[in-house]
Amino acid sequence: MPQTPPFTAMFDSSGYNRNLYQSKEDSCGGLYYHDSTLLSGSLEALIQHLVPNVDYYPDRTYIFTFLLTSRLFMHPYELMAKVCHLCTEHQRLNDPGTDKSQIRKIAPKILQLLTEWTETFPYDFRDERMMRNLKELAQRIASGDEMYRKNVQQIIQSLIRKLASLSQYEEVIAKINATSTDRLTVLKTKPQSIQRDIITVCNDPYMLAQQLTHIELERLNYIGPEEFVQAFVQKDPLDNDKSCYTDRKKTHNLEAYVEWFNRLSYLVATEICMPVKKKHRARMIEYFIDVARECFNIGNFNSLMAIISGMNMSPVSRLKKTWAKVKTAKFDILEHQMDPSSNFYNYRVLAMKLEWMSLTAHSSREKIVIPFFSLLIKDIYFLNEGCANRLPNGHVNFEKFWELAKQVSEFMTWKQVECPFERDRKILQHLLTVPVFSEDALYLASYESEGPENHIEKDRWKALRSTLLGRV
Repeated sequence: MPQTPPFTAMFDSSGYNRNLYQSKEDSCGGLYYHDSTLLSGSLEALIQHLVPNVDYYPDRTYIFTFLLTSRLFMHPYELMAKVCHLCTEHQRLNDPGTDKSQIRKIAPKILQLLTEWTETFPYDFRDERMMRNLKELAQRIASGDEMYRKNVQQIIQSLIRKLASLSQYEEVIAKINATSTDRLTVLKTKPQSIQRDIITVCNDPYMLAQQLTHIELERLNYIGPEEFVQAFVQKDPLDNDKSCYTDRKKTHNLEAYVEWFNRLSYLVATEICMPVKKKHRARMIEYFIDVARECFNIGNFNSLMAIISGMNMSPVSRLKKTWAKVKTAKFDILEHQMDPSSNFYNYRVLAMKLEWMSLTAHSSREKIVIPFFSLLIKDIYFLNEGCANRLPNGHVNFEKFWELAKQVSEFMTWKQVECPFERDRKILQHLLTVPVFSEDALYLASYESEGPENHIEKDRWKALRSTLLGRV
């Protein structure tokens, strides 16, 4: 079976491969082009364009873009049913009298399309209807030819391995979430020395940054590209106001990754607010500044931003006496690089440079680019909201979908990097499972460390002591 090439070459800087479509006419079979670029078409024509025949196989860029975005209009299982129908009807695969040589011409192309789909969007096949259609179509192709039968087995076995791996990962995440508790419920009082801090577990900032990168790349790897689109699915106005995803979503890996960012921010704030002594709090701040700098050097921008967010939380930033003992020059540089003004201009310029460098890198270490994920989601959200899915004539706005697919394909490139650092189970266990303070508990610890500065803070401190500690 031919293997699918990497994502890096799929899209040029304009958002799509301009050499895909060489039709001389502006319209062809319900598809509309401009300068050889597909701009729009009816949903039926776009589906037809996805299905190979003896003389035609769709470009991989089109396959990815359509499989990614078609779910805005129809369920993947509905698309699979249509693809199966077109393949069997057009090629007469279910006709006993069909010439075997005809099947040999079309079979590799249909198998390649199924390979593309199962490799890139494996989570679609958690739906029994998808798996049933896949097996039925594959069986028709494989009947009477041993080579194709082996190819079909490879496709299905690879898919089953991917889905089994996802299930195992989800079980691990569920266990981690089940054991994660609010630190205050563990301690009940101001934290004492019995609670190990992060420096006791790992006193090397570079080592901690490496372990954070392990977590980031693992969680990125399990996010399916379709999750970006499904997160923003709107009601289709031409489909009786029925949302395409009224049933349960199959995966929640995108949400789990966002939750990890929030957890890391709260972990940083907890570790800073916990120590009783000012010098220990100052040491903890300086430690996390060094960890953030190492994340920056690695290219792990998501952990970097989570650490900065944790240090900028009000319960941490109000500790003026503690901050007075901290050398903040390195932190100021990092904050400048991740400055949100001008839509994160500084970060975007740097990330773009690193992306280009990673394309020519030889080692996994040099290829790491872990984007600031919330910004990536925001970019995709505004692209989706800013353009209509359909044009006034009812056609699918494919020009929008080229751009959407370009952004998601960049993510696909980032998530395929293997982490080059050695795992440390003890550090990973601490990062993933140690209890962290809630926002209220953070404020209480902050007020206990450096007393309230005004009546508002004093009233809040009293209320928190009463509700969280049962004291007045």
